[in-house]
Amino acid sequence: MEHKEIVAEIKDHFYWLHRHPELSGEEFGTTEYLKNVLASHSVLVYPLPLSTGLVAHIGQGNPVIAFRCDIDALPMQEESGLDYSSEYPGRMHACGHDFHAAALLGIALALKNDNSLPGTVKLIFQPAEETLGGARQILETGILDDVQAIFGLHCCAAYPNGTIISRPGFMNGAVDEFRIDFLGRGAHACRPHIAADPVIMIGNFIQAAQTIVSRNVNPFHSLLVGISHIEAGTAKNIIPEKGFVEGTIRSLYPEDRKLAKERLGSLACSIAESFGGGAVVHITDGSPATNNTPEWVALAEQVARKLQMPFVTAPDSLSGEDFAFYQQNIPGAFIQIGTGIGPMMHNPAFRADPDALELAVQFGVQLVQEALEKLKYVESC
Repeated sequence: MEHKEIVAEIKDHFYWLHRHPELSGEEFGTTEYLKNVLASHSVLVYPLPLSTGLVAHIGQGNPVIAFRCDIDALPMQEESGLDYSSEYPGRMHACGHDFHAAALLGIALALKNDNSLPGTVKLIFQPAEETLGGARQILETGILDDVQAIFGLHCCAAYPNGTIISRPGFMNGAVDEFRIDFLGRGAHACRPHIAADPVIMIGNFIQAAQTIVSRNVNPFHSLLVGISHIEAGTAKNIIPEKGFVEGTIRSLYPEDRKLAKERLGSLACSIAESFGGGAVVHITDGSPATNNTPEWVALAEQVARKLQMPFVTAPDSLSGEDFAFYQQNIPGAFIQIGTGIGPMMHNPAFRADPDALELAVQFGVQLVQEALEKLKYVESC
């Protein structure tokens, strides 16, 4: 296929994907659509035990790299005003996963025409990124066991089209969630002496939890312990029997992540007990921190400059990204690409400029080719 034909085709795929968003774990129509597109271009898909999502491949032999996109949408009502807006009420591609999938299709179609590809690239169309479970599903199949480097490309609404954004080392934070139930003893507000007030427990806990960051962690490390949801009581004159708080832990270093979880639990239990009650701590582990391999970020910057695309060092961020699960075993780089300045991701007015698809494909194809050549050279030494 000619370059212009590829760009025109993937724009059509982007529009279809945007109109048909599917939530995490429910990407059945999306998966079938992607399989049909790849099959129509004779791109082989691995037969994997996945309910949704897929892994395709192009080329043969060693070295082996992988390129990942995500395909799930968000439970939001679209307010972008686009003429190709979501046709599904309460669902929207508000994080650009439709853009990512269309771009990876374009990379696949362009590489399919390259008979000189010096190795194999595995193309991951990953489900369930938003619920932080999809990467683990892919890894559990074993299909990436021979992969030597992995790349992920994500749109960014903070930069003009084609700006490449990344950084060596930590780029996104580890994400964990918690709920702590405080169990007390209820009473009428006029008889506080016979109660064990969970509101008092919660108030003291909120104050104490802030000391985890300020007193337990190296001040040069990034750690966030945020409490964003509090519930207790049903009436103004009744001391409730119970209450709860919910929040998030964001971290970079594994030792800080572990410490924060332990301190949350010990503080909650000791404070609750000191006021005559108890606490039940629930912590849900999310994704680890995205940690980019410096040599692969350097290659991404080199490719961007070769293509005369601006390269920007990514700003600090504790947002989550389950691409980090791949990086626990495989060197690689998570990279963003500017898709036009506008409403940010997870906003009902978010829109990714389809004209940025051409630049994403150019960058992705060049990155794949140079990564394989780099690994091929290392193997030959």
